[in-house]
Amino acid sequence: MFDELNTGISGSISDYFKSLGDSPWNIIAFIVDISLVIVLIYYFIKFAKETKVWQLIKGIVFLIIITFLSGLLKLKILNYLLTSVMTYGVMALLIIFQPELRRGLEKLGTTNTFSRLFGMEKNLQDQTKENIYRVVIAAEEMSKTKTGALIVFERDVKLQDIIETGIAMDSQISPQVLVNIFVPNTPLHDGAVIIRNNKIAAAACILPLADDKDIAKNLGTRHRSAIGISKESDAIAVVVSEETGKISIAKDGTLIADVSEDSLKRILKKQLINPVTKSNKNTFKDLKKRFIERKEKSKNEEHKNND
Repeated sequence: MFDELNTGISGSISDYFKSLGDSPWNIIAFIVDISLVIVLIYYFIKFAKETKVWQLIKGIVFLIIITFLSGLLKLKILNYLLTSVMTYGVMALLIIFQPELRRGLEKLGTTNTFSRLFGMEKNLQDQTKENIYRVVIAAEEMSKTKTGALIVFERDVKLQDIIETGIAMDSQISPQVLVNIFVPNTPLHDGAVIIRNNKIAAAACILPLADDKDIAKNLGTRHRSAIGISKESDAIAVVVSEETGKISIAKDGTLIADVSEDSLKRILKKQLINPVTKSNKNTFKDLKKRFIERKEKSKNEEHKNND
């Protein structure tokens, strides 16, 4: 029975490939078909790696290989047992892993996931703009409290060797996360944050120090590190002084000291994306308003707990 089924499948596949030459549209349909299958497999593997299903998949692949080899080597009893297990095992797996499958389907059905699958997600420039605003908000907040900080934007020159000196994070960018990272006497505060592909790639990273004689002697380690990394790469570094609270920005080995909030936004946007627009200003105001609201809410909750 299985030999007849395999023969039928092989014949169907052979006929399908032969039909590709009949019309150019068949070839186009084949390319689209293969592309969609690859995309679906990619997202399935990506989802599976985040759940217990991944271990199961590796077991199933191993079982398929053993079943194939048993058939190839004419081990009929073993092949029959393995084939039976695979036939009835599918139903058992659907029951056992029902919660994981349900969560996966729910996740697939969300608007964000659907948008990403079909390329309708917010474009890269908009993401970069919002993350610049988040960094500016965090820098201003740390400036008020004189919290030392060093934030580096990776550009074309990759900073993998620098990232490996710190603690990997792969975190979304938010003012709260950045401020918490640089709180004094915490594990991650001493070093630089590296931003790569609109995410916090790592924290507590060690940067090369600039040792030029023409650099002002009163500059601290953070400022020298910012100049050093901007000199050895095309990265942009934002520094908040622990002594004065002033914000500086380093680019191409040059330090622009004591920049205002608007200047910081303008410089970062000029270097990383397109010029500022009215809608971008409104986005920044909204993000800053939400940050202040969360901060006030956190303070109120802290006071209530103390009372």
